[in-house]
Amino acid sequence: MPTTHFNNNFENANLLSSEEHKVNLKVIHSEKVKKKQDRNKFLERISKNCLTKKDYMIIGASFITMLASILFLIIYENEILEWHNAKLETWWGVAIYSIGLSLLILKIIFLSYMGYLYIKYKPIKNVSDNELPKCTVIVPAYNEGKLVYDTLLSLADSNYPADKLEILAIDDGSKDDTWDWLLKAKQVLGARLTLFQQPENKGKRHALYRGFTTGTGDVFVTVDSDSIVDENTLRFLVSPFVVKKDCGAVAGNVRVLNKEKGIIPKMLNVSFTFSFEFVRSAQSALGSVFCTPGALAAYRKDAVMNCLDEWINQSFLGQPSTIGEDRALTNMILKQGLHVYFQKNAMVFTNIPERYKNLYKMFIRWERSNVRENIMMSKFAFKNFRDGSTTGTRIILTMQWVKLIMAIPLFLILVFFVVTHPLLFLTSTLSGVLLFSSIQMIFYAKKYNFNEALLAYAYSIFYMFTLFWITPYAIITAGRSGWLTRELPQTS
Repeated sequence: MPTTHFNNNFENANLLSSEEHKVNLKVIHSEKVKKKQDRNKFLERISKNCLTKKDYMIIGASFITMLASILFLIIYENEILEWHNAKLETWWGVAIYSIGLSLLILKIIFLSYMGYLYIKYKPIKNVSDNELPKCTVIVPAYNEGKLVYDTLLSLADSNYPADKLEILAIDDGSKDDTWDWLLKAKQVLGARLTLFQQPENKGKRHALYRGFTTGTGDVFVTVDSDSIVDENTLRFLVSPFVVKKDCGAVAGNVRVLNKEKGIIPKMLNVSFTFSFEFVRSAQSALGSVFCTPGALAAYRKDAVMNCLDEWINQSFLGQPSTIGEDRALTNMILKQGLHVYFQKNAMVFTNIPERYKNLYKMFIRWERSNVRENIMMSKFAFKNFRDGSTTGTRIILTMQWVKLIMAIPLFLILVFFVVTHPLLFLTSTLSGVLLFSSIQMIFYAKKYNFNEALLAYAYSIFYMFTLFWITPYAIITAGRSGWLTRELPQTS
């Protein structure tokens, strides 16, 4: 079994003298109180409409473009019908039309099924302090700078019994000032925080492994080091382990922390809301959430220990797996016959890429993991892997396979139409975007606010014309590893 070696100097961080704490007690307490107040004000602010004039211009341009495409289709309806009928006289035209129509019908049926599951979903209620188990929170950090300090302070301010909360932070060989900020957090939190420092970067999976093998809690919670949790998040996240004896893991609800810093984070905030609060709610109704996000997830200790060796030694095509550690662990817990739930009220706010280059790298990593873990999941999901019905789980997995199997053929068809009929492709695609984006728009508008919900249209256009290649590329390069987005941030 691989092991991770640590510098001896972490012991010094854990044994800061009591004199230093006494001298700085008032200053530290004052800073901690102010930090909590500032954090609450910030979270309240970003929960509201953050659109700027530039954002409204982008939304307006999106609508004008989509409406123009519909107008084009109306004006040239007869010509389009003639072209369509001519293509149906060829075998390949019939094949493309049949495939497209079948996929459309299948998607509508599947969305209806997911909507039914979403209506059934209800978050699990909180339990009392006495019932809450001991919880170990693990925060792996690599080149996060001051962000990890804010993360740890938000965790320490959680509405969770202090005597049942253990916080571990692991510096995974950072090259910036992350360790200095961890030491500062230690100075503020004292014995509530335990620090570890790896001499070199070995990846998030190994950092988490250290936390899993060190933590003493009955439940492990993993939190990304660029994330802020709500004060009730841990309580909401951990309660299902008490209420549901079959609970092996719980996924938290991820929102965007840096949505004020650009149009990409703002668009992703709307997309994430649909991905988590609709898709994962539906999956949770089946007890089969497919992925517990790295930003916020909880695991039953026994379930982790049952698969820890397999998880840390996981490989794909003969190479060690360095990505998709969250989806892999979720799969291994589901394989044990346990259920995985989603708690929509367990909120975490996390940073996401602000630039296109970092965004597509993140999506490539996610899609490669999706390909790998769908293969792994298929090895047990179509067997009797747990008591009760597993039909819904198999339906969702099958639909994921449909998406992956059709990704490359649809990509080739798309390229063909772009080359042969660019104007028709453009207008028909934009009309489709208007239709299907309305589902996400209505969902977000109902849950949060109407103005930001309009970004669903802008994001769909953005994705269609700049990120459509991600899934085919990820399938072809599924054997590659690498984090892709780990860059040195500017020192705070």
